[in-house]
Amino acid sequence: MFRSLGLFNYRVWFIGALVSNIGGWMQSTAQDWVVLTELTDNNATAMGVTMALQFGPPLVLVGATGWVADRFDRRKILFATQGVLLLLAIAVGVLLLMDVMTLPLMFGFALLFGIANAFDSPARQAFVTDVVSRENASNAVALNSASFNMARLIGPAVGGVLIVVVGTGWVFIINAATFLAMLVALFMMRTDELVPRVRATGAQRIADGFRYVWRRPDLRVTFVIVFIVGAFGMNFPIFASTMALEFGRDADGYGLLSSVLAIGSLAGALLAARRERARMRVIMFAAGGFGVASLVSSVMPTYLLYALLLTSVGFFTVTMMTTANGYVQTTTDVAVRGRVMAVYMAVIMGSTPFGAPIAGWVAEQFGPRAAIQLGGVAGLVACAIGLGWLMFSGRLHRDPEHRFRLTVDETQPIWVVRTPPEEFSDEIAATTPIRVPSDR
Repeated sequence: MFRSLGLFNYRVWFIGALVSNIGGWMQSTAQDWVVLTELTDNNATAMGVTMALQFGPPLVLVGATGWVADRFDRRKILFATQGVLLLLAIAVGVLLLMDVMTLPLMFGFALLFGIANAFDSPARQAFVTDVVSRENASNAVALNSASFNMARLIGPAVGGVLIVVVGTGWVFIINAATFLAMLVALFMMRTDELVPRVRATGAQRIADGFRYVWRRPDLRVTFVIVFIVGAFGMNFPIFASTMALEFGRDADGYGLLSSVLAIGSLAGALLAARRERARMRVIMFAAGGFGVASLVSSVMPTYLLYALLLTSVGFFTVTMMTTANGYVQTTTDVAVRGRVMAVYMAVIMGSTPFGAPIAGWVAEQFGPRAAIQLGGVAGLVACAIGLGWLMFSGRLHRDPEHRFRLTVDETQPIWVVRTPPEEFSDEIAATTPIRVPSDR
């Protein structure tokens, strides 16, 4: 389960990401609470707009961000993006402490955060394969998800308490300090132990990521499932904050719901780390499980029961997302992996601008339970789409030894986009997973 932590570079990366992600979840909790209670009068639609502005840039800039992740040194890209995010967090914190923050200003900062994250996310996702070898990539991706969800377990609860104790402005300042952990981790890495890779050259290759995904039906279905659930089902800040208010809870109650969600999320991530490889069927069934768990949670009569059901929602969410991430990374041609991951992150983060305003409007007009039910139905629809593709893709077969058992063929050939041949070099040879014994 923890084999990737045996590598020095990955250990450093894991610790830095954990500290930074804790601060990120603290800031996310504070931002949502500021928009919902300080800048508006419990306006869930404004909260949805904020999320749309923050998660929209990855969709708009997908071509450029993917090309940058493949063309340039990803470690240097992360130095730049993490530094920019640090400065933005300080700026928002200062404005809140000076009591001059307005809703339009917060919308503007949400957009700036989104632009910085648009370049940060594909580089960060693809950088994993620069830190570990391909055979450990799926495990490393799952452990990254575990780190993210450990932070989700701690960050919102701590953020909720800090909002009550010191105020939202200081939460942003504290988060700015946690960015230093990631910068230190990047600085400490042993660059000679990073996995060599072939960098794409030429702006004409920006579209290769789109072409690659289009020629892979399995990736198209994966992206559709992730988009549907992401758009309508994964608007947890809206669901948790409005449900906390419905149950008469304050910011600490909202933070606790986010942390409870992370308990199930962490379990899902760790189980994903145990699997030898990511499989399509796990993505489909996890989407269906998410739909069922969401529908059941929407009818819970008390705060405690709703919180308990959130563990199941978190488990199925992270199982689906971690498996999808690992499947995309481990089955994608290394030469276009950065651009494909940019498309993948655009699908995930770009689904929010599409679905969050709708979820916010539904929560405001019909109540948060109706918005959660909309997400649950989306999960069932996504599962049905995946199962429909599986039935007609030629991968589903009847087991010859058992009359009523079906098997899934996970070895179907994968069509790839062939990039123009590179000149052979020692760097390219080092990326070839074939060991040639030396003469003795």
